[in-house]
Formats: sequence, structure tokens, C-alpha cells
Amino acid sequence: MASTETTEGKHGGGDLAGLEAGLDALDSKAADERPPLGRLLLSKLVPPLVAVALVLAVWQLAYWAEVKPDYILPSPLDVWGAIEKMWLDGVLLGYIWTSVSRGILGFAIAIAVGTPLGLLVARVKVVRAAIGPILTGLQSLPSIAWVPAALIWFGLTDTAIFAVVLLGAVPSIANGIVAGVDQIPPLYLRAGRTLGARGLTAVRHILLPAALPGYLAGLKQGWAFSWRSLMAAELIVTSAKLGTGLGQLMEGFRALQNMSGVLATIILILLVGVAIDLLFFSPLERRVLRSRGLLARNG
Repeated sequence: MASTETTEGKHGGGDLAGLEAGLDALDSKAADERPPLGRLLLSKLVPPLVAVALVLAVWQLAYWAEVKPDYILPSPLDVWGAIEKMWLDGVLLGYIWTSVSRGILGFAIAIAVGTPLGLLVARVKVVRAAIGPILTGLQSLPSIAWVPAALIWFGLTDTAIFAVVLLGAVPSIANGIVAGVDQIPPLYLRAGRTLGARGLTAVRHILLPAALPGYLAGLKQGWAFSWRSLMAAELIVTSAKLGTGLGQLMEGFRALQNMSGVLATIILILLVGVAIDLLFFSPLERRVLRSRGLLARNG
């Protein structure tokens, strides 16, 4: 009988060792099968470049067909000339930095406000019943609707701009962390309580790490709302003492009936939004998902 148990133990250990070896082989095979850097860049860069080329081609054809007069629909080269002129005048980076710095500061304040608010809503039933629907309603409210109220409250100041940014971004961040906390398996929370993790310790070591994918999605959406809210505020809150951001620049071009400048500013706003996503949020999101086994290593 003892020999039978010993034999079974050996077979069980051999099966486990074989399984581990098989998993290691699969991991090494996946690593070996990573596509070359050139092919990876080709697959990532070619589709968006083709899409941009198609948009430019359709735009140029519409210009040649004189769908609209050239002072209403300028050519891509005219718009590029407007961007080039701002660059040569040495003002382009200043316009971009004015808006980006406002956006980053407003977004940082929104994180500081939205994160504890989201945790409070997620963990306290009374607060969720009272505030949860309001956050959802605020998230669906167009940011530009806050601009008249902000102007009355704060006047033509940076505070009015930041108020609009906060009201646009905080609900998205708070709802993101609520969604992330709701997706945490209850076993994690019970295990944390068993190990003595309570209060801020539980938030730091259990809630936030476990809710990170949903929280990150909320942050990404919060930045998008923050950037959109900032542009809406800058379009209306214009004053010489505030400096010139991209929204204020576009309003200036509109007042001068300079459509090339208007379209150039729209393109700059789009490029900044895409750059922030590609340089910060997308790599961070891939890193988090990959660390949890939710994304292929070559993804």
C-alpha cells in the first residue's frame, strides 16, 4: 500500500513538473514569436497614415471642385501655411503650451477631487444613492453649458477656465473608479480584512490596485473631457491678461474670418489630444493590462 502511494506521488509530481515545463515552453515560444520591430511599426503606423492620406485627398478634391469658396474651404496647403507662419513667428509652441499647461493642471486637480469622491461613492451606499445619479448626469452635460455660470461666478479669470475643466473631468474620473471598485471580486476584500487591511490601508493596498483597470479607463476619459472642457472655456473666456491658448487662438481667427487659421487650430487641438493619449495613456493602459494577463505581450 505504501509503495502504491509512493508511486502515485511520483506520478503526480511528474505530471506537475510536466505541466510546468509545458507552460514555460509556451511562454518562451510566445516570446520567440514576437514580430520584428519593423513589422510591428508597419502594422501600427501604416493604417493611421493611410487614413490621414485619404482625408487629405478628399479635402484637396473638394477644394479643386470648388464645393465652397476658397475663403471658406481653404486647401490643405493653405492650412499648413498658417501653421508654418505661426512656427516661423515663434508663437506656435507658446499657444500650445498655454493650453497644455492649463489642461495638465486642471486634470491634476480633477484627479485629486475625483478619486476620493469616487471611492466614497463606491463604498458608502448612502452617498452612492445620493450622489451617484448626479455624477452620471454631470458626465452627460456638455461642458460649454458651464461657461456662462463660471463667467458669472469668477469673471474673466483662469479660475473660470479651471472651474469648467473640473466640472467636465471630475464626474468621469469618479465614475471610472466606481466602475473599477464594483468589478473587484468580493474575495479580495474579505481576504484583505482577514489580513487586517482596513481604512486607508485597504484603499491603498487593495481597492486602488484591484480597481486599477477601471480607474485608468476613467482617467483616460477624464482627460478627454478635461481637454474638451478646456477648449470650450478658452473659446469664450478670452482676455488679454489670460494669455492665448488654442481655444482663444481659434476664436481670434474666427473673428478675423481667417478659415485657414481656424482649421489649423482645430488640427493642432486634435494633434495634442492624440499625442497625450499615445505618449501617456496608451502605454500605461497596455502595461496595466499586460501585467494582469489581459493583453498579449506583442500587443
